[in-house]
This record gives sequence, structure tokens and C-alpha cells, in this order.
Amino acid sequence: MGRRHRIWYPGATYHLTARGNRRAAIFNESEDFKKYLTILQDVRMHQPFTLHSYCLMTNHLHLQLETNDSPIQSIMKEIQFRYAVYFNQKFKLDGHVFQGRYGAKVIENTDYFLQVSRYIHRNPLESGMVTAMEDYPWSSFSSYVLGKANPHIDPLKTLSYFREPAHEEYRRYVETPIEELVGENGEIVWIPH
Repeated sequence: MGRRHRIWYPGATYHLTARGNRRAAIFNESEDFKKYLTILQDVRMHQPFTLHSYCLMTNHLHLQLETNDSPIQSIMKEIQFRYAVYFNQKFKLDGHVFQGRYGAKVIENTDYFLQVSRYIHRNPLESGMVTAMEDYPWSSFSSYVLGKANPHIDPLKTLSYFREPAHEEYRRYVETPIEELVGENGEIVWIPH
């Protein structure tokens, strides 16, 4: 039985994840993180997409990506392949860099779109790598809350769901513990506007 085809249509938005093979590190030093982001930019030049948020952790990564006219399969195949070639050449390794197929969950509504952004940006905090999310250099969070220029992302759609000053409201949303955001029925009760 073959693999299930990824759902794709122009404008489809995803929470994409990839993990190191056997949960091994896929980023060993700053140069590796930078290389992944460079590859991401290169691929976007000929397969345009919008990156809403990202977080590159030591042994896995998260991307919140909205496609244009290129299927997600084509975009991710090129990004992952090019990074795996770089990684294996640099560290004189053979074999798979990534564990299996990347994960791709379609984001079909605003609530889930915002929850994914929040989840992605909280990764370094939840794993104990930082005490302030904006201090983690391989995430788009500081661009959202400090206004730092970041050529990799476009925060406008995400911030458009928050009242002004949107960057402060977004920070409050992401920093608020989940227990305070969830209602009695288990759904997120945060209302951005």
C-alpha cells in the first residue's frame, strides 16, 4: 500500500514538522541553522510561499507555511533534500538525516492558525532552552514582538487578528499559560479582536 497523498490546493496553509532520524540532532551549530534558513529562502525564490512562523530546534523543526502555486510536496522535498545533502557532506555521514516523512497538518481555520503560531513560538520555552522566548535565535518570535527584521517570515496575517498594539497583544497571547486560554468546553477562548 502506497503513502497517502498530501492534501494540497493553492493557498493551503500547514503546520509542518520534521525530526532528526532516531531523534538525532539535525542542527549542531549556528552555521547549520543558518544554512536551513538560506535553503528555505532559495526554494521560495522559485516556488513562492509565505512563511508565517518557524522554530528550528536542535533535533526537530516547525514551519507554519502557506503555499501559493507550488504543491507542499514539491516545496518540502526540495528543502529537506538540499539540507540533508548539506548535513551529510559537512559531517561526512551517509543515510537519512530526517526521520521518515515530514508531518503536514492542514490549517483550515483562524483559531487553529493562531494556536499553531503560539505552539511553534513556545517550543524553546516549553523545552527549557530559554526563559524568554524572544531570546531564542532560531525562531520567528522576536520578529513578532520586538519588530526585528526577519526576511524569512511575513507576520502581517497573524498580527492582523490582534488589536493594536498588535505585537503586544500577540506577545500576551503567546505568553499566557494554556490553562488561562481554555474555556470549560476545552476550546481556546482567546478572542484577539
